[in-house]
Amino acid sequence: MEYMFLIAPIAAVISLIFVAAMVIYINRKDDGDVSMKEIALAVKEGAKAYIKKQYSIVAIFFGVVFIILLSLVFFKLLPIPVPFAFLTGGFFSAMSGFIGLIVATNSSSKTANAAKTSLNGALRIAFSSGMVMGLVVVGLALLDLSIWYAILNSVYRHLPMEEKLSIITSTMLNFGMGASFQALFARVGGGIFTKAADVGADIVGKVEAGIPEDDPRNPAVIADNVGDNVGDVAGMGADLYESYTDSIVATMALAMAAGLSIKGVILPLAIAGAGVLASIVGYFFVKSKEGANQKNLLWALRRGIYGASIIVLILTYFIVRFLIPQHITIYFSVVIGLIAGVLIGFFTEYFTSDTYKPTKMVSKSAQTGPATVIIEGIATGMISTAPIVITIGIAIILSFWVAGGFSDFEIGLYGISVAAVGMLSTLGITLASDAYGPVADNAGGNAQMSKQKAIVRERTDALDSLGNTTAATGKGFAIGSAALTALALLVAYKNEAMMKFVSIDMSLTNPRLIVGIFIGAMMVLWFSSLIMKAIGRAASKIVQDVRIQFKEFKLLDGKNKPDYARTVKICTTSAQKEMILPALSAILGPIVIGILLGVDGVLGLLAGAITTGFGMAIFMSNAGGSWDNAKKFVEAGNFGGKGSDTHKAAVVGDTVGDPFKDAAGPSLNILIKLMSMVSIVFLGLTVALTIFK
Repeated sequence: MEYMFLIAPIAAVISLIFVAAMVIYINRKDDGDVSMKEIALAVKEGAKAYIKKQYSIVAIFFGVVFIILLSLVFFKLLPIPVPFAFLTGGFFSAMSGFIGLIVATNSSSKTANAAKTSLNGALRIAFSSGMVMGLVVVGLALLDLSIWYAILNSVYRHLPMEEKLSIITSTMLNFGMGASFQALFARVGGGIFTKAADVGADIVGKVEAGIPEDDPRNPAVIADNVGDNVGDVAGMGADLYESYTDSIVATMALAMAAGLSIKGVILPLAIAGAGVLASIVGYFFVKSKEGANQKNLLWALRRGIYGASIIVLILTYFIVRFLIPQHITIYFSVVIGLIAGVLIGFFTEYFTSDTYKPTKMVSKSAQTGPATVIIEGIATGMISTAPIVITIGIAIILSFWVAGGFSDFEIGLYGISVAAVGMLSTLGITLASDAYGPVADNAGGNAQMSKQKAIVRERTDALDSLGNTTAATGKGFAIGSAALTALALLVAYKNEAMMKFVSIDMSLTNPRLIVGIFIGAMMVLWFSSLIMKAIGRAASKIVQDVRIQFKEFKLLDGKNKPDYARTVKICTTSAQKEMILPALSAILGPIVIGILLGVDGVLGLLAGAITTGFGMAIFMSNAGGSWDNAKKFVEAGNFGGKGSDTHKAAVVGDTVGDPFKDAAGPSLNILIKLMSMVSIVFLGLTVALTIFK
């Protein structure tokens, strides 16, 4: 049975080979004329400068935590491999973000140039770039997991099976913290950068100066394009890398409690491997005809995602039947996870796309000013939580039931965790449909700044508009998977505590548990506030710089060029400085609560953060997405079109929504998972130091 494990490393290697082939395919495409190349180079250099600065700061944090973990090993509070696994988790996550970022910045001018002759040609380049990000994430994650499993399995081969698997799953569960650390820094830092640049560019450019989006006279446009890549490519990639690895290792850990032994440990790895292969096949289904409308383009992407989903369902059936035939119903947990992912995508699209009533109502409300558009957007974001939360709730109950949870509680919990693996199994192509959006957006900016023919911008705008929809559904997908993954990690934390013979009182009359729940809910609001304030401060610096440059260089005359590099540098410095406090809050919170309130308090903390964070993340992401598309709906000629008072109000709504949907909201996914991981890794420390023995 153990050879079924080989599905994972084989799939990982195939995905990375496919990535290499796509990079060669993209690099062979023409970058366009001199002007297009210059603009692309400015974005590329800005992105590299940002990522270099971020990684140098993150390396310091990783070094400090590595030393702390080594100290815990010395005091026998952690297994020896954990500190090193922590480093590899962060390293592979950082590597996937870096590769995706470089390919994305290389692809924007190529996409714009391809749009001169063909909509489908531009789609293929942009989507191939997104596919690189998707397959690099799943390929490196599976490779990392496979290497560690093989090493630990060999090192502890002399131990009895149950003891060996306990050490393997415990160690692999802990290395997910490295991925969580990197994801937090990438998402928070990238989110602050991109939204500070975006807000600054919109306030001075669109609202005050009345010039178009991506106008080359605006000093913040290059920073805005850089931000799209560092936030929505590298940041989103690191976010989903974390969810992907965490869901797999949490399922491996729960296999022990469910009594599934080696077969249950291998199952999530095999399912993930099958999903990678299915994603590669799904890539070839994505294509469109010339002159395709938004519905046709959306179906082109969905064809690839649905095709991959059907393939993974077929492969997974045989994997489950071969590995654990006595628990064949666990297969339906995978089915439920995939269906839940599709439904979450649909509901997110319904509340954020201008095809449907909610976003059209947000556009209409802009006719009476910024206040009403903000009220309507907030209300839309709030109500959007209902169907998504209900979908996840039903998925949890059904996956627990079909796995046999009402007769065997532990096997039911394993079924819930497998549903999370199922939802993320086609991440290779699902992430591609999200990561391609910034490439299309940058291509549109490149076309505008290099003064291409109107048809080029028309085609890139069609792809960009589609990217807004897929980005919104991608965020919904990330939030839903985070909820299931965090639930699995919560259970894994409880099991780890019980293995250390720690008594747990989960009664709602336990004051430590209740206080923990309250603090967990508060942490979500505290964390969101820190990010929003950070964006406000950083955006203020950008606004001041852009205003100064407009006066200093007389930019509106079009005779002088802005100092793009100066604005990018301000964004980079601000983002790196502002990301530290939110990161420390997420890392130190569970440790402090563990010492003050014990294991019961930490369980409450995680429960409060998961439930509140899940709802807040949906609300913020969907409200922001609705404001964004409402603005684009007005710009398309509705309710007065560009330049009208309605448009100005819609721009204000979009400016408020940017930090919601691209920074604070998505970062909450990482908060709830990172807090769970930190709780597990530092469980031994909190048990040793807690004032409640």
